[in-house]
Amino acid sequence: MRSELFAASNMEQESAQPGLRLQNSKLLKVELRGEIFARVGSMVAYQGNVQFQAQGSGGLGKFLKQKLTGEGVPLMKAVGQGDVFLADNASDIYLIDLEGPHDGLTINGANVLAFEPTLQWDIKMVQGAGMFSAQGAFNTVFSGQGRIAVTCKGTPVVLRVDQPTYADPQAAVCWSAGLQTGYHRADQLGLGTLIGRTTGEAFTMSFAGQGFVVVQPSEQPAGLGAGGGGQQQQQGGLGSLFS
Repeated sequence: MRSELFAASNMEQESAQPGLRLQNSKLLKVELRGEIFARVGSMVAYQGNVQFQAQGSGGLGKFLKQKLTGEGVPLMKAVGQGDVFLADNASDIYLIDLEGPHDGLTINGANVLAFEPTLQWDIKMVQGAGMFSAQGAFNTVFSGQGRIAVTCKGTPVVLRVDQPTYADPQAAVCWSAGLQTGYHRADQLGLGTLIGRTTGEAFTMSFAGQGFVVVQPSEQPAGLGAGGGGQQQQQGGLGSLFS
């Protein structure tokens, strides 16, 4: 049998080390030797002795926060020995490594695909959001040491925050946990109803301090997943974008 379908680039990528790695730009391979957390419904294939367990939002406290805020990550736990392949509507996938207790990252819950159990995480209100309950006022904060796979709808841009920076709440994928954030009505920034016409959001987010913000080229509500887009294959995850 002969076909371009069987090109070497489409064959399963092998590695002797367990963990999260990219099969290609839109498919995550987890070489499972224990357990991993992943978004519910993201499994597209697996091999070996693997069991999947529903986790809700990661515990009673996080479940209650998700119900109150609309934010969070509907999780499943994959347990066992084998290879698990994860994806989210052909979205682009990037890998981020947190490297210690002082390394923190805030992520829009809709963009979380999978993460290692060594990480700590919680649902927190964006600073300056007040009593707003609109999507984006609450996000998921990760800290500790471990790897996260995030999805982007299209190829993102990484903005270095060294001056006042603003983004649509549904286009902001993740940002440095140490940044000062704020929520502003569009008319306070002279934008009138521009944002509301494109995304349904009447607010924009501000970022101040030293760090970065990752913005995807989409302002559409992400729902439970980030959606597809972008054709550029990424090697080595987001770390290459920060250099």
